Order: sequence, then structure tokens, then C-alpha cells
Amino acid sequence: MRSSSRDVFFADHVFNVTENVYEPAEDSFVFAENLRVRKGDKVLDMGTGCGILGITAAALADEVFAVDINPYAVRCAKENAKLNHVAGKMFFVQGDLFTSIRHKKRFDLILFNAPYLPTEEVEEDSWLGRAWSAGIGGRDVIDRFLCEAPKYLEPNGHLLLMQSTLSDVEETFKRLRQQDLGATVVAKKSLPFFETIVLLRAERG
Repeated sequence: MRSSSRDVFFADHVFNVTENVYEPAEDSFVFAENLRVRKGDKVLDMGTGCGILGITAAALADEVFAVDINPYAVRCAKENAKLNHVAGKMFFVQGDLFTSIRHKKRFDLILFNAPYLPTEEVEEDSWLGRAWSAGIGGRDVIDRFLCEAPKYLEPNGHLLLMQSTLSDVEETFKRLRQQDLGATVVAKKSLPFFETIVLLRAERG
């Protein structure tokens, strides 16, 4: 049985991952290793989980908005921001994707380690399940995110999205082009069972 909390380390940071919160795995670490933040950036960390990406970004960013639908994750990330001495730069919001963000709010960088594993249906009754379960095709959450994310980008802003080859990366490229965003692959890593995780960067122009 899993203990109620566990410490996870990345670079100079420590993250205390509590019960009902997604524990950073290969996708989280590949994302964090390839995270490039400019000094003064305003960052949105969507689906913050334990806060690993937002807290890492806060070293250079002016401010980081960390959002998660999971109330346990919001609480956990807030405590980890204090633990890593960046709480003064971070704001924490519980909400379903962009529903809790003002329409006029804009960000230089939007981060999302999306739920991307295909399942018969999204696991609505489990907080941990929601962190990875993405419905048949694995695109339920990704497509909702892509529909809204460009509206919250500064003109020169960009977004970073982690997903799996199991959830149709080419469809993501197509949807980004429809939003006038060009995308490139920043990093990828092969996993067992014929799956590769892919980190995409998208921006206008």
C-alpha cells in the first residue's frame, strides 16, 4: 500500500507528493528537463499536479498561475511552492482547464502535461484517474485544451504540450495549424508497449 506522501526530487527541488495527487513520472521529468523559461515570463501551469513544472518555471518567471481540477493537487502544489521558496511568485486555482481564468488574462508560456492515455471513458470518479485517463482515443482533454489555449497566449507567447503517440500526435499538429500555431517536437522518449511520449512546442508565426 502506498504511504500517504512521498518525496520526489528534480534538480535542486524537492516535491512532497501527497495522497490522491499524480506522482511525477517519465513524462514529468522529460517535460521539466526541456522547460525553457525567459526571465520575466508570465506562465500558466495547467494540470499542475504536485507543482513540479510551475515551481521549476518560477525560478525565472515573474509569476506562475498553477491550475488543477484536483483540489488535493492544488493543496499539494501550494505546499511545495512554500517548500521550494517560490510561493510569492505563484497563484493556485482549482478549476477545469481555463474555466477559472479571466478571459483577458494572457501568458507568455502555457504548460500542460495532459491526460493522454486512451481509456473506455474518462475516470471521473478518481482524482488520480483524471490525471492520465483521456477517453477513447486519448484526446478528450487535449482537444478541449487546444480549443481554448491560443486565446490565452500573448502575441509572442508559446505553449508546451506533453502527449503520447497513443493519442494521435498528428491530430494535435492539425488542430494547432487550424489555430494558426506552428508546432515542433522538442523532445520524445520511447516507453514500453510501443508508446512514445512527445513534448510539443507551439507558437504563432
